[in-house]
Amino acid sequence: MYREQLPCVNYALLTLRIFFSDKTFMLQESLPINSSELVTNLEPVIAVSNLNHYFGEGGLRKQVLFYINLEIKAGEIVIMTGPSGSGKTTFLTLLGGLRSAQEGSLKILGQEICGASKRELTVLRRQIGYIFQAHNLMTFLTAKENVRMSLELHDEYLNQDIDGKAITMLETVGLADRVNYYPEKLSGGQKQRVAIARALVSHPKIVLADEPTAALDKKSGRDVVELMQKLAKEQGCTILLVTHDNRILDIADRIIYMEDGLLKSDGVDVTTSMH
Repeated sequence: MYREQLPCVNYALLTLRIFFSDKTFMLQESLPINSSELVTNLEPVIAVSNLNHYFGEGGLRKQVLFYINLEIKAGEIVIMTGPSGSGKTTFLTLLGGLRSAQEGSLKILGQEICGASKRELTVLRRQIGYIFQAHNLMTFLTAKENVRMSLELHDEYLNQDIDGKAITMLETVGLADRVNYYPEKLSGGQKQRVAIARALVSHPKIVLADEPTAALDKKSGRDVVELMQKLAKEQGCTILLVTHDNRILDIADRIIYMEDGLLKSDGVDVTTSMH
């Protein structure tokens, strides 16, 4: 009777995983979900509250992030800018689970990771795509093998045609004729396209990009970020991109500005404040 009264509602099987004492308990319940409200009703994919971070110990301890508060919604493209040494990359590594958050609250995809264990951070990292300034490709692997490596981290892809998926993603980023090339045979822009393919091939919910255009010329840099924007919108993932490049600010839904470890502004035009 209930289902007949709500014909437009899709019924999905929600799997809730409860981690306790290093054991995983599975609780399954069939619940009605309105697919049009999936994104709007869920909490932000990134939620930061009063986050502080320190380097060093004892008398050498130095605070580098101060009371950071930020929320980013699913599907948003957010650019973070600010002077060098202001804490942007440190903040990005905390969001990506590359180092442990120390103080405050940091929730990624609904999971509190402040004080998270190494195992929990490893699980988190598999849901995030990373794009670095130096592309960080494995020089002894071809473009296809670099992209394939990302899929091999996910058990759900191991029984699928991961070579085919890697090739398809490289075709999507315009490298159909460079599938079997090694990084040394690729231009800077082509290497960054491989890095984008590697980051997005597993359909992560979040992509974190640290100065992805810094080593590229104007045209290549623009091409790279427009490609990121296009693929992210198609996949519905969230992008947080750190940059000093004024030329790409227009791709953002929102711009945030960090200086001296403080989030100075959120959601305003900060182009005049950039160095």
